[in-house]
Amino acid sequence: MTYVGVWFGSLSLALVLTPAVIWLARRAGAVDRPGVRTVHTRPVPRIGGIAIFLSAVGLIVPVLFLDNQVGDIFRRASLQISTLLGTAALIFLVGLVDDLKGLPARVKLAAELIGAMLLCHVGVRISMLEITEGHLLYLGQWGTPLTVLWIIGITNAVNLSDGLDGLAAGVSAVACAVIAIFAIYSENLVMAIFMLALLGGLTGFLFYNFNPARIFMGDCGSLFVGFTIAASSAMCLTKSYALVGLALPVLALGIPIFDTLFAILRRFLERRSLFAPDRSHFHHRLIDLGLKQRYAVLAIYLSTCAATGLGLLMMVRRDIGALVLFACLLLLVLLLFRIVGAVRLRGTLTALHDKYAMARRQRKERRTFEDLELRFRRAQDVGEWWQAVCDAGKGLDFAWVSLMSRDGDGNLDTRVWRGTAPSPSTPIVTMSLPVKKANSPVRMEFEVAIAVDESLESAGRRGALFSRLIDEHGSVVSVSAACAVAPAE
Repeated sequence: MTYVGVWFGSLSLALVLTPAVIWLARRAGAVDRPGVRTVHTRPVPRIGGIAIFLSAVGLIVPVLFLDNQVGDIFRRASLQISTLLGTAALIFLVGLVDDLKGLPARVKLAAELIGAMLLCHVGVRISMLEITEGHLLYLGQWGTPLTVLWIIGITNAVNLSDGLDGLAAGVSAVACAVIAIFAIYSENLVMAIFMLALLGGLTGFLFYNFNPARIFMGDCGSLFVGFTIAASSAMCLTKSYALVGLALPVLALGIPIFDTLFAILRRFLERRSLFAPDRSHFHHRLIDLGLKQRYAVLAIYLSTCAATGLGLLMMVRRDIGALVLFACLLLLVLLLFRIVGAVRLRGTLTALHDKYAMARRQRKERRTFEDLELRFRRAQDVGEWWQAVCDAGKGLDFAWVSLMSRDGDGNLDTRVWRGTAPSPSTPIVTMSLPVKKANSPVRMEFEVAIAVDESLESAGRRGALFSRLIDEHGSVVSVSAACAVAPAE
């Protein structure tokens, strides 16, 4: 009766609170407007996480005062429960500030780290795993970093999955349901109550969040839900070391988890910030394949339910077969990414090769630049300075470098250094670089020709390095001396 009461009470509270939050969001201007990253075409309130938070916490806290077995168990675990509720509330508030004012990603990450570390401090830690019956894997000192990584990873996976109407709420509801089933099966009443309360809040919220959505959960909702699910599953493993306690959340959140990993890999290969937005997530791929929002979300629901439904078989098998089943289900989730084109092995390997080839090129250019800086610093007269310029052209693979100077009377003089002539099919980039000469009537200007042998980016970077050399060391000579002494090469 306590289980049913918590779930139904949270569901009812969410159904009542969500319309009020919609009204509040519109009055406060907390709406998500259409943009290049979004698929909706009208402003939608984005602080729906308030309804989820109040619905879940509003049913969890009263359980502490129940005069029954569940209430007694809650009171005996009051330290861990209060810490979980407190850290989840912190994450919720950070997400709410981000929805209303905007926060840097590092601030949200710091809050998640603090919350995870506090939970580990009160004993919510994955210390061992039962791989098969009778075979335990002791994590020792690795337990704390693994728990922190798990909590932060799941939190951000749920956050990144909030890209279509009802997607994050629905997938998270499935995760809550399977964790609740496992908690009841393993007689972990505390986590069963937590997950049923959150499940009720998400279910009620989905009535307003499913396509066409009248409200989004926002960061306050997705961060709170992800953090609570991650912390609750870790607390389940604190009481029961069965691998299925970790496997079920992984399968339920398999698509968001792999989507997050591939997004990080994609941004790394594209040399962008790991927190940079993009529009290449799994759900975006489904939309690009021609599915409407509603059907794309339903397809992800179906895949998640299928994976978790089969994953529940791991609760009755505690041998090597459970591991094999888990591995096969993960491979099926990966296959879905391959089918929709969210991951391409050949393209990934090519991007990795190109990235490291570019990194090698940059290191070579940096070493060349540092050597050229020494040569410019050693230049004592005009001849040595011009020789350093020629060495720079050669070291940076320029086609040619010309130095043009015009004195106060309008007389023009030009000196040119030519390197190895590029093939006729090689594109050439030319740059004009004025030389700053304080209090001088003479004007100097370099013109450099750079062969585009690898990429425009490489050519531009070499031009920038040469510009820096001239900018820092161009004042060593006078223009008249340069024209008179510098030999033409």
